[in-house]
Amino acid sequence: MAKREAGSTPAMLVLTKLGVPYEVRSYRHDPSETDFGGEAARELGVDPERVFKTLLAEVDGTLAVAVVPVTGKLDLKALAAACGGKRAQMADLALAEKKTGYVVGGISPLGQRSRLRTVVDSSALAVDSVLVSGGRRGLDIELRGADLVRATNAVTADIGRV
Repeated sequence: MAKREAGSTPAMLVLTKLGVPYEVRSYRHDPSETDFGGEAARELGVDPERVFKTLLAEVDGTLAVAVVPVTGKLDLKALAAACGGKRAQMADLALAEKKTGYVVGGISPLGQRSRLRTVVDSSALAVDSVLVSGGRRGLDIELRGADLVRATNAVTADIGRV
């Protein structure tokens, strides 16, 4: 996978700084589309189980990032347990945008404005590579799951449910 510097997003800059190999995958985003991950999988022609969405949740009142396959849903109880907490709920969308510096549908787990505890679903380690948002709608980054975990200083846990 090649590195790219021209037109880089904060997510790409983080990976470049860390020396993590990645590939930029872009497509024309349909503004009427709300299933951002599903759209990415279709438009890029990749198995949806390799495309991961970035979600923000509050665990015992503290924001956390969850990265799960677009084919499933976030298990809030499992996320809370992975963070050492008792209760989790989805974060307000405006708060998610403010804390990450990205817009919904383009929130990357990389290069966020605020460094937040991150949990990546363990299925990311079971495939050769995963795709996550590159920091804007219509832009994904493909990289190894282990590199994603390292670059986000994440823990892995079974937090995704079908």
